[in-house]
Amino acid sequence: MLQAFVNNLKKEQLIAPGDTVLLAISGGIDSVVMCGLFQKAGLRFAIAHCNFRLREQESDDDEAFVKKLAAACKVPFYSKRFKTAAFAKKHKLSIQEAARDLRYEWFEQLREQSGYASVATAHHADDSVETFLINLIRGTGIAGLHGILPKQGKIIRPMLFCSKKEITAFAKKNKLKFREDSSNDSDKYLRNRIRHSILPALKKLNPSVDTTILKNIQHLAGVEQIFLKEIYEIKKELLRVEVATVYISIKRLKQLHPLRIYLFELLKTYGFNATSVEDIIHSFDTISGKQFMSPTHRLVRDRKNLVIQAKKDLKADKKNIRIKKGQAFVELDEFKISFSQLPAGTKFSRSELSASLDLDTLSFPLTIRKWKKGDTFQPIGMKGKKKLSDFFIDRKLSIAQKEDTWLLVSGKEIAWVIGQRIDDRFKITAKTKKIYFAELTE
Repeated sequence: MLQAFVNNLKKEQLIAPGDTVLLAISGGIDSVVMCGLFQKAGLRFAIAHCNFRLREQESDDDEAFVKKLAAACKVPFYSKRFKTAAFAKKHKLSIQEAARDLRYEWFEQLREQSGYASVATAHHADDSVETFLINLIRGTGIAGLHGILPKQGKIIRPMLFCSKKEITAFAKKNKLKFREDSSNDSDKYLRNRIRHSILPALKKLNPSVDTTILKNIQHLAGVEQIFLKEIYEIKKELLRVEVATVYISIKRLKQLHPLRIYLFELLKTYGFNATSVEDIIHSFDTISGKQFMSPTHRLVRDRKNLVIQAKKDLKADKKNIRIKKGQAFVELDEFKISFSQLPAGTKFSRSELSASLDLDTLSFPLTIRKWKKGDTFQPIGMKGKKKLSDFFIDRKLSIAQKEDTWLLVSGKEIAWVIGQRIDDRFKITAKTKKIYFAELTE
């Protein structure tokens, strides 16, 4: 088994020469065998142990056992005690989810602070089969069917080459001591129910079902790579990103088949699940403006596009920015505006990105703010006032574009819908003595 372990490390390119690896050791048979293999292979390592404080004295005894193991191996030892139940309650997670989040966050902090090349966990082939069945039962995209990967970022899993049976045999042959986790006997968790009931039932139909599933996992992992290349090309073609907003053409989406699969892959990065994707597709044949929320993003079904923005970017900036007379520029997160005073008659290129205003019509300090419902102005060339909301409709602006609209305000009147239109009351005339020139730059 030692040679198979070393061969697997080389095959999967898990450890480079000179690497020191942080081993996640619970004290159970799987992680103790991993520790033994690292030691026998002459590899450099340290040991980290998580005490989740879920089994009272038993958890503390596990921690003491792993500490002794590290001392026997003469390697650095790290341990941390977590308030797992409180964390799970606060973040509305299951105990298993909370424990996973806590340990991986701590492992990465420890790895980075102490300079370890990677963190090794003791997942083995049986774990990969169980994970495959869990994802199959709960429902998943193709990514959930590749089992447990040997390497993800800085996490390596050097034990995936062997089965639980082989691990047990190695521990027995080498007389390794380990701790028994009483929670492994409980059918409260889905993984244990699969291990104790579903897999034994499947083995009655096919005694080598675990081997069959592992072969299917390898096949699906290959299929996934081909699939991801296609999705990557589609993303390059369909996703248009402007500042913090993503646009996806609905017309182009409708040409994709099967649409549901493509759209799920395009949107899962933004936190949308399969149910949301179905609802979004149904919205294609309704009026525009419908909104969909994921835990992290908002998607708007606009006239021509799906418009996606992170929720953190949706909070409109409520503060008013004051512009003093003679001030040269102002910087916002999205853009910069420069200001200058020019003699009447100065010639300059006209565009929506600049505003030429009659200085004497302005009341300083000016204000820059986001637009709000009820705002009106008098678009240049018009005699009467117009609601900004109607102006946006005429220009066919998306919800995202409306939310990104800023105003230059003089007193209580809008002088410039920034980047779009000036107000007729502030325009340059034959009587203008001095021009106030504002120019928008990215």
